[in-house]
Amino acid sequence: MSGAKSGQGGLVDHIEETLIALLLGLMTAITFANVIARFVFNSNILWALELTVFAFGWLVLLGASYAVKKHAHLGVDAILNMLAPAPRRILALVSVACCLAFSLLMLKGAYDYWAVFADLPPTSGRWFPTGFNLDARSQSFYEVDDIPMIAPLRFLEEMINYGEYYEKLPKVVPYFILPLSMLLLVIRFIQVAMQIWRGETDRLVASHEVEDEIEEVRAQRGEHD
Repeated sequence: MSGAKSGQGGLVDHIEETLIALLLGLMTAITFANVIARFVFNSNILWALELTVFAFGWLVLLGASYAVKKHAHLGVDAILNMLAPAPRRILALVSVACCLAFSLLMLKGAYDYWAVFADLPPTSGRWFPTGFNLDARSQSFYEVDDIPMIAPLRFLEEMINYGEYYEKLPKVVPYFILPLSMLLLVIRFIQVAMQIWRGETDRLVASHEVEDEIEEVRAQRGEHD
């Protein structure tokens, strides 16, 4: 069972890492192509800037949840390091509870913002969902400014836009990352909370990349010496 779980975890890691790499590569390629078009051909790719902005948003939001999963966020753990294991674990659980509450609020807000573009009812309630607001006005006809509609997504016209034609990409597509990333963030914080509860880790997020790099440099110098 443990092998199957680790295999599934490795597959999920591979998918996330590949998607993040593709987004970064897409941003680089589009920006480079637009520079060539502008300075070599005295032209411009009209939708390049907007697509790059959306890709960067996807990259950041997906990367945030992935970094929680890998404990790669920067954190201040000077106080934690001075505590005994028991109080350190308690503080870690308090921290992850606060982060989980924040991410749940973000998930509600993200869904409510995206839902109207998907012709779905947003939730009611200011802080916590108390139901669905069925009187909310649909905004599924809203389009982005420059990115043209692509053929594989034409099914959205019948699904959410009542058969009306999209000239540009509907906002429901790029904004989908908002509820998706917040849902992933909630899941990641739940996973970290379970790790802390089981004693597998004693802190939420604390990256020590600088210290690791210093130790690596010292080790290299020691080998050369």
